[in-house]
Amino acid sequence: MPDYVSWILISLAVLALISIIFEEVIHINKAQSVLFFGSFSWVILFAATSGTDSHHLVEEGLKENIGEIAALWLFLTAAMTFVAYLNKKGLIETAIFKVLPNKISERKLLFLTGLFAFIFSSLADNITATLVSIALILSLQMPPSKTLRFAAVAVFAVNSGGVAMITGDVTTLMIFLADKAEITSLLLLAVPAFSAVLVLMGLLMLPLSGRVGITKTSHDLQTIDLIIAGIFLFTILTTIAFNVVFGIPPVLSFLTGLATMFLVAKFMGEDTEDDPIMDYIRRIEFDTLMFFLGILLVVGALKEVKALDSFVAIYDYLPAWQANYLMGLFSSIIDNVPLTAALLKSDVTMNAGEWLALTYAVGVGGSLLIIGSAAGIVAMSKIEALTFASYLKFIVALLIAYTLGYGLTLLLGNVIYS
Repeated sequence: MPDYVSWILISLAVLALISIIFEEVIHINKAQSVLFFGSFSWVILFAATSGTDSHHLVEEGLKENIGEIAALWLFLTAAMTFVAYLNKKGLIETAIFKVLPNKISERKLLFLTGLFAFIFSSLADNITATLVSIALILSLQMPPSKTLRFAAVAVFAVNSGGVAMITGDVTTLMIFLADKAEITSLLLLAVPAFSAVLVLMGLLMLPLSGRVGITKTSHDLQTIDLIIAGIFLFTILTTIAFNVVFGIPPVLSFLTGLATMFLVAKFMGEDTEDDPIMDYIRRIEFDTLMFFLGILLVVGALKEVKALDSFVAIYDYLPAWQANYLMGLFSSIIDNVPLTAALLKSDVTMNAGEWLALTYAVGVGGSLLIIGSAAGIVAMSKIEALTFASYLKFIVALLIAYTLGYGLTLLLGNVIYS
């Protein structure tokens, strides 16, 4: 393949990365720009290899790339549809207010906020978990200085909660689907991840001393809402169990769960002309799915021209545990999805414990800067006082928590795989 093709594809990948970083400046949705660069990269590949022996290899590469994307897309579509239904019906908000008292100390509320964000983000995607957590924080009507502390905990907890579950973080799902980590090992990541959240909460709650009144809202929940919530939880548990016992791909289990949800809703009269159950598929964050599609197309094209070989050169000069820690820091600047995709496509050699450490690093490292994760971007768009500079005030506490969590993950890997 001509050398100029490699340089063109690398240039397009750089432009895609720039479009992600400066999304708020150029006012172009990152899903739109990245999808263009990703699809255009493959158009160039096919055009440049037309009539050559490499054309067949490019065609096979695209089929492999599309297959990987399809598995990721279908899984996320099923999981996000469940959450869209439960969120629309108010079940999530109702569950929160059931736990919270009418009046509570700020320190205890900060702990409960972090705990909720951590648990919920392991079940739902990070964007939904952040939206619900931030809505709760804003309803408290606290001064900006206190709101920022709650927001920082929410962002870090959302990213931390997702790393242990394939339903919670797309990078965890990507690493699992690539057979780099077992689902049982990933579940154990919850221990170091939550330990890091506890440390951050302990550091940020020190100046808090007041009490907060909770204004509660109620929703008229139906029996079908509770049944679908049960189907969702049962689907998550069976997805894990069936994969461990029978080796059934998670996407297959979740599609079965989604179909069960549709059928149960139909038989119980929830599927009406005014509110068709299938319409909840349209309520999910499709721009997020399109972004993942574009990113994986970009990285897949780079793999075809072997442009990722130099990307992992850091692993030739540093031990994997040090390189992975740095990748976590990089993920606060570079979106963790392309970062993870590039590492997976480059076939970097690591043992199972080191892949576990990378899972934590790229999943949580994005929390260090407000622009480093989808959770941070969403929180910044909802809270006026939350800016790059105001979030940067917590960098020391965030770095301490991230480093502790990473260290505990290394220890966990040594215990599991020793």
